[in-house]
Order: sequence, then structure tokens, then C-alpha cells
Amino acid sequence: MSLRLRMRQALPGAMRARDKVAVSALRATLGALDNAEAVPVDHSALRGAALESSPVGAGATEAVRQELSESRVEGVVRAEVAERLEAAAQLTSPAHADRAAQLRAEAAVLLRFLDEPSPE
Repeated sequence: MSLRLRMRQALPGAMRARDKVAVSALRATLGALDNAEAVPVDHSALRGAALESSPVGAGATEAVRQELSESRVEGVVRAEVAERLEAAAQLTSPAHADRAAQLRAEAAVLLRFLDEPSPE
């Protein structure tokens, strides 16, 4: 089972358990994975297009997405962990101790997904 699928399947359980830290980490990371799949838009091709030649109807605005390999998914998750740990390290004042602790806890949630073997 892929890392992304395991994270997606864990989200409803975290929501039912009212685990705010896990829900926050999983939602943000799944969003980052969705963003990583986005195909860059060629803005020069969009300029000067007539409105009447625009696509209309259901699914007209759907964009093609790229398929991420398992190693790229793992790389995005590792980047999310690093981002949280770096932000937590920068929050040194006592007023931000709660936020730093939350960021470290979110990183720990994501690290558990990276460390656990993929059940086949």
C-alpha cells in the first residue's frame, strides 16, 4: 500500500479520534502532495484567447495532473517534516512554545508514516 494511500486512510480515523495534530499534519501533507502533482501552466498560450473559444461544461476546468512516484511522494513528506522542524526551531520565545510543540508533534506523526513498513 502506498504512503499516500496509508495517509489518506488514516485521516478519517484521526478525525473521529479528534486528534487535531494528526488531522492538521495529514491534511497539509496531502494538500502538498496534490500541489506537487499539478502541471505547470503555460501562461503565454492563454493570452489572447477569445472568451467564446473557452471550454464550457462539466469538467471543462479539469487540469491534467502528473503521477508522482513513491520516492517523490516520500520526498514531499520528508520536506513537510523538515519544514515543521525548522519552523519549530525558529520559535524560541516562551510565547510560541505551544506552537513549536504542535509543529514537532505534527512532524512526529508524519515520521511514523515514513518509518512504518508498507503493508502489502
